[in-house]
Amino acid sequence: MRVQSLTLVAASAALLAPTTFPGAPLPPRPGPQVQLDPGHRHEAPPVRVGRSGTRIGPVPPSQAGPVPPPSGIRPGAEAGAGDGSKEARRHGPVHAADLLAKVRDCDPVSRGRYRSDAGAPADIPVCGTRDAVYWKADLDVDCDGRPGDHCNSGTDPHFTPATAYTRSDGRPLDAERLPYVVVPEPSDIWDHRETDVHGGSVAAVVHGDRVRYAVVGDVGPRDLIGEASYAAAESLGIPADPHGGGVASGVTYIVFKGSEVEPVEDKAAAEKAGERLAREFVDGE
Repeated sequence: MRVQSLTLVAASAALLAPTTFPGAPLPPRPGPQVQLDPGHRHEAPPVRVGRSGTRIGPVPPSQAGPVPPPSGIRPGAEAGAGDGSKEARRHGPVHAADLLAKVRDCDPVSRGRYRSDAGAPADIPVCGTRDAVYWKADLDVDCDGRPGDHCNSGTDPHFTPATAYTRSDGRPLDAERLPYVVVPEPSDIWDHRETDVHGGSVAAVVHGDRVRYAVVGDVGPRDLIGEASYAAAESLGIPADPHGGGVASGVTYIVFKGSEVEPVEDKAAAEKAGERLAREFVDGE
């Protein structure tokens, strides 16, 4: 969870033109600090903190349509059918390097920039293409939702048994079992709904040479970004301890516009749709 930061992020005119991501990672952060009371301004240097604050959910089911069926080979792809290497790449898994090459530059869709944690610089834009939105940040572990052995009020001092989006039966998501990512609460900085991102949207999360697929499953503070579930962190090889785990930088989140896994808790469906959408994203113009 994250402590809600009340520092407002001003819109930057520089975001109107393509830019590049900050190159220098934030320094390693110590363990979490106590949650700030409403109205208290955080003055300390950047540290890893609980991030969830007050949730706005449960959110009503997304009105977006289902994930479209596989589109097959793109127009013009037949020309390369005789090239074995291209065919193998087209039908093989998408590699981290392929995805990172597609998101090397940034055409901002956010009107301002986000902080990775309360007190950190506001230097993270949300970028976009025709098919996806993406950002590069840290990963703080979200353990909210259904209590379990690793995610509960005893292991996470900021635990809350709710998620903004819920399972098909109305119960909270299970952070221990379901890889999901957290988007910021809609604000003047960015409203994810305006870019066709909703609960259940498919995401590719990249860390090092690993690519894992997840869904949008929770909503966090309006000025912070860079958070994913216990299961997502664990699948990426990132320490998943909600109290002191996570990683300070080097995580790329790519959310595919207009996509949706239904039911949202179907992990296998998210992986299948994610692999297809990632391949289309990498191979697209």
